[in-house]
Amino acid sequence: MSDADKTDEDICAIYVDTGTTNTRGWLMCGDAILARARKLVGVRDTARDRAPAKLHAALKELIGELQSEADGLETPVPTCIVAAGMISSPLGLAEVEHVQVPVNAAEIATATRVFNFPEITELPIFLVPGVRSGAPDASRDSVDNVDVMRGEETLCFGLLHRGILRPPGVVLTLGSHWKGIQLDTNGRIQSSMTSLSGELIQAAQTQTILASSVANDWPGQMAHDWLEAGMEEQRRSGLSRALFCVRLLDLQGEGTPQDRLAYLVGAFIATDLEALIPRDLVAGDIQVVISGHQPIAEAWAFALDRISLSTFVVSDEETEKAFLSGLNSILTGVTST
Repeated sequence: MSDADKTDEDICAIYVDTGTTNTRGWLMCGDAILARARKLVGVRDTARDRAPAKLHAALKELIGELQSEADGLETPVPTCIVAAGMISSPLGLAEVEHVQVPVNAAEIATATRVFNFPEITELPIFLVPGVRSGAPDASRDSVDNVDVMRGEETLCFGLLHRGILRPPGVVLTLGSHWKGIQLDTNGRIQSSMTSLSGELIQAAQTQTILASSVANDWPGQMAHDWLEAGMEEQRRSGLSRALFCVRLLDLQGEGTPQDRLAYLVGAFIATDLEALIPRDLVAGDIQVVISGHQPIAEAWAFALDRISLSTFVVSDEETEKAFLSGLNSILTGVTST
């Protein structure tokens, strides 16, 4: 059977997701996950070292582990590697230019590029491009309409493929970056907006005076009344003042560390909502599918439910399956052309 004749059930490949701080890999045949591997190396290491040696070494080791798993399972050997995320950025293996919105999965497959890195693996590596919205010549006066993503587009198309997202809709991803992604009635990514709220929460939680006022560990669910109080204070006084109120509440002995963490998260949610609403990213009867750290995802669901939006929180397991389904459909599109 030629590559052009293969279906997604036939393809045996290694799938890779490289982020800022870690790289994950999966050995798959069709939609069956046969093995997993993970390395605590990402593009931050390339940026810090000003060289990709650590990333290359981690990828070589990860791919080797998954190939060994394939040998032990006596399954068909993987024929290629397909990777998404920051691996296709200038800090990754090779830069693949963003595709301009609106864009669908087939267009992402067409823009995917194949590379050979014999120092890492003998297998060809397909690098999935990211997506960009806004004018390419944006300046400081128009940069508010610009956004980029790498990896989230693959998740979006996987959510569509698995029937979890019904277009038109919005995908809200909550990692180190918080990103709202709008898909149109045809399932094309239409626009997105990104903030640094995930990183800023971690910084406030661990690197500021608030470290002694909030919990280090995340609760299974955050108190809704404390989330709402943090949102209300942000609307009254702005984010910076709302954060200082966390300290004041601690001095007054108000709430537990978990309560005050919920208050802090609520302030960040209110800040991002103020940016999302004017862009119509969360409006009307559009469904919002939420993926990310579960306590924060549930907090966002509470906030959106309060403004009568339909939400669905995706579990970590389903997020993984959707991301891999997206990669699988992109690879199928690549190998069928």
